[in-house]
Amino acid sequence: MANLTVHSLQVRAVSVPLRRTVIAAIGRFEQWPLVLIDITFEEGVTGRSYVSPYNASALPSIVREVVAVGDLLKGRATGAVDAFDASAAALNPIGETGISAIARSAIDMAMWDALGRAANLPLVELLGGSIGTFRAYNSNGLWRHDPNTLGEEAAELLADGGFTAVKLRLGNEHLADDLRAIRSVRDAIGDGVDLMVDFNQAFGVGDAIRRCHELDDQGLYWFEEPIDYSDVHGYAALARSVRTPLQVGENFYGARDLYNLAAAGSVHYAMADLERIGGVTGWIRTAGLAAAAGVQLSNHLYPEFAVHLLRTSSTAHWLEWVDWADPILADPLRPVDGHIATPDKPGAGIDWDEEQVARHLLHSATTG
Repeated sequence: MANLTVHSLQVRAVSVPLRRTVIAAIGRFEQWPLVLIDITFEEGVTGRSYVSPYNASALPSIVREVVAVGDLLKGRATGAVDAFDASAAALNPIGETGISAIARSAIDMAMWDALGRAANLPLVELLGGSIGTFRAYNSNGLWRHDPNTLGEEAAELLADGGFTAVKLRLGNEHLADDLRAIRSVRDAIGDGVDLMVDFNQAFGVGDAIRRCHELDDQGLYWFEEPIDYSDVHGYAALARSVRTPLQVGENFYGARDLYNLAAAGSVHYAMADLERIGGVTGWIRTAGLAAAAGVQLSNHLYPEFAVHLLRTSSTAHWLEWVDWADPILADPLRPVDGHIATPDKPGAGIDWDEEQVARHLLHSATTG
């Protein structure tokens, strides 16, 4: 079934507790806001997706924009790619990034999920790939808090699913605090574990060059976003200055952002966030560009969809494992031996735990 016709939408905003408080340069979060999308199509199938906009204050605006994009497509038999491009054209006057991009991504993911359900195929098979597993690193902790507690937490993260890689957040004001954090984690996990670090855009270019030079001998897997993600020339300067590979991309709004950095020699590794990159359609386009540029591509969040997409991307690198949506999922993914398996279920394999959705519900809107 190549085309689907939107009949109605249900869009619900929830806020769920995090097992570990997120503390980084971007802010502090003890709850995680999510927007859940159910699109019912006239062909008798329902597609599901979610997006997570960090700030709960943005939830009402995103709910309204998702409904607006759904209404734009209502009653029109269309394919997922056509719907994606049609909504981009309609939203061009107000801008295609920010909330507009998040809404389009949410609709796109739900449409691809529905296409898989209609074909009775897992999303990975619908896209030409195969059921299987993908290697992951545990990103559910190691935030910027007391370094004395980080070692114990790192050991817990490795044990929670047999991981051999974890991610630590750095970017403290003083080098000594970053070094203490690294030492605490290394003392607990040893040298054989891959340790990624994320600065969450904490520095200006000069300070980033200084800090990355000072940490270049620490055996770290990558330096993630030391500076503003859009600073193409700054990343080019960093790329020329450090030995540790740079990782950038979770804030990319579409494939063109990756193109600009790749063309400038500013990126070693890239990652894509499904709510910003354009959902499944945006990922496919970005993955093709990454393959042409020879850039290894990882996901940012959304492991439920990402595991399908990574198994169909030729330069796929790592899966970032987070369990932040688990409280409202009926059958959450579970890591085994540091790998995540694609569910052998139609679509992305997402279903809601309706009791928990009702418990954490903040806003809702229904059309049709």
